[in-house]
Amino acid sequence: MVFSSLEFIYLFLPPVLLGYLLLRHWGWENGIIWWLTIASLVFYAWWTPVYLPLLLGSVVINYGFHRVLRQVRDRFILITGIVFNLALIAVFKYADFFIGNANLIAGADIPLLHLVLPLAISFFTFQQISFLIDTYKGDIEQCDFARYMLFVVFFPQLIAGPIVMQKETIPQFRLPVFRSRLVLNLAVGGTLFAIGLFKKIVLADGIAPYANGVFNLAETTTGVPFEAAWIGALAYSFQLYFDFSGYCDMALGLARLFGIRLPVNFNSPYKATSISDFWRRWHITLSHFLRDYLYIPLGGNRSGPVRRYANLMVTMLLGGLWHGASWTFVFWGGLHGAYLAINHGWSALVGKGYVPSLLPPVAANLLARALTLVAVVVAWVFFRAESFSGASNILTGMTGLSTVYEPRLWENLLTGTASIWAGMICLAAIVFLLPNAIEFTEKYNPVLGLKKLLKQRRSEGFLPVRWQPTAGWAAAVSVLFAVALVQTYRLAELTEFIYFNF
Repeated sequence: MVFSSLEFIYLFLPPVLLGYLLLRHWGWENGIIWWLTIASLVFYAWWTPVYLPLLLGSVVINYGFHRVLRQVRDRFILITGIVFNLALIAVFKYADFFIGNANLIAGADIPLLHLVLPLAISFFTFQQISFLIDTYKGDIEQCDFARYMLFVVFFPQLIAGPIVMQKETIPQFRLPVFRSRLVLNLAVGGTLFAIGLFKKIVLADGIAPYANGVFNLAETTTGVPFEAAWIGALAYSFQLYFDFSGYCDMALGLARLFGIRLPVNFNSPYKATSISDFWRRWHITLSHFLRDYLYIPLGGNRSGPVRRYANLMVTMLLGGLWHGASWTFVFWGGLHGAYLAINHGWSALVGKGYVPSLLPPVAANLLARALTLVAVVVAWVFFRAESFSGASNILTGMTGLSTVYEPRLWENLLTGTASIWAGMICLAAIVFLLPNAIEFTEKYNPVLGLKKLLKQRRSEGFLPVRWQPTAGWAAAVSVLFAVALVQTYRLAELTEFIYFNF
């Protein structure tokens, strides 16, 4: 069951929302907390009930570590808790990856475990690691088990984030929050959910066949035509953008239906003017986690530029591995680590006046955005490709150096390329000219940390369109929802969100 499934929209969400409204009306705070917790566990178990005990066991054991750390702030206990959590990920997510590479290097024949990846294990594990570290630092007040459990399993953010910190959500699990501004919460939440559903079903899934066609063929052929390579790379870039953006909007909207505001996790990353800016906009909560719990503990930028670049590379390599047990993900992370090192080195040269500015500010800004976007698109090729040979075929085609390929294999895919490019131009217009969902509903505080986000935002050239809780906007959003719902009925097979695989 995914947010975009008919089961979720018709069978799961209405009774959960109705139960919440009744408990809200009766003023039963603990009842709301346990109702949302039980609903979240049902939501999780819908996929693979066999892994529900793993999630529950993880929650109980980590809460036990929390209670012990509250009494005795012992570093050994903290390390034991972190090792326990990392061991879960190592066994279920990376065991076959490590075994396969060990077999390859040593010429051994250790049998693979073939374990099914438990849904959301990376996300709920990272959240609990952060909770233990915050407990050790003394940054957590008394937290009862019910609120802790809801913090971990709250279904709007359980499967693919955002990765929330305890200080962001646990204080919201209070009756005054649950009972505040019901009509506005439902209006804002429903609007965000409808926008996200449209992005996922209509935009992301609509462009996906072109990306899949190119990347699948690239794995089995020796050459990719120039136009096909760019269609594949750009189609996947837009697919991933709208898939993850749609998920984030739906997660924010679902949480807001219950009065809860989640942290921002996506903020128009393709408008970034540098790779550093990109990572302040893409999967923001993961970036913050890696910064606070990996990069800074490694030493950050406190020990000189060489150590800083080494710390950046280690952080991004591990961030790449977090996304999947594959060397292509590791390489993608390393590529972004190299991008960040170049970015910081260039910024240092500019800051010291070694590099004069030869372009007017507007032209320099456009050039910076274009270079950043091209770098990101190139990296996405490794993120999507199933092998290095597939990625190499795509990149060789993008440079126009691929001269050996079988035209017959590509003729069906390249039929009607004018309409494909027209569709991608429309997607680009949405990305670069329209406000994102947070900006669209900014007057009604859709996320935590909105003021800081808006303060940092520069003029980015989008149309000044803003949502209002009016009948006209309700009708417009209803049309988006209806179009997405009709398209859901038409789908032969529902696709999961891409980040569900991580």
